[in-house]
Amino acid sequence: MPEARRLFFALALPKPLQQQVITWRAESFAADAGRPVAAANLHMTLAFLGEISEQKANVLVDIASRIQSPDFSMQLDDLGHWPRPGVVWLGTRRAPTALLQLASLLRSHAARNGCHQSTLPFHPHISLLRSATHPLALPASTPQWTLTAADFGLYESRFHQGCTRYQCLHSWPLVSSAPSSC
Repeated sequence: MPEARRLFFALALPKPLQQQVITWRAESFAADAGRPVAAANLHMTLAFLGEISEQKANVLVDIASRIQSPDFSMQLDDLGHWPRPGVVWLGTRRAPTALLQLASLLRSHAARNGCHQSTLPFHPHISLLRSATHPLALPASTPQWTLTAADFGLYESRFHQGCTRYQCLHSWPLVSSAPSSC
């Protein structure tokens, strides 16, 4: 029997933005504030699927391939700390409707296909630090980067040699909202 894989739908951060974020994070937080998320692992989860079989993954890949959702941009202008799970995060104060609809659609399809979904409302964020369980001072503001989402992907979380890495298995374009030229 094939083993289950730990999967999630997410938006990736472009490499230049990854580098800007990790540089800012290193300058803004003490070394003992928490465990930094690797640059290549910075992402915004849209729907967590958990440990699922290859068969269920194939069904969700088929569903995702039929989604026609518009592209969008958002300001990364919010920062917070959830002490209980120990996460310092970067997010947006004004989530675009297209982002909220895409996450809702993916979460509902996941739930209909047997993937447990959190009862908490979707809170778009990028985890910057983990194991940040002690009180810490947050910077007064963020550099307010713009994240432009042109696609979304299905990722696998793999633990190998003491490190967790996220690998994109599939990606799908979002529909351009730019006017077409004649």
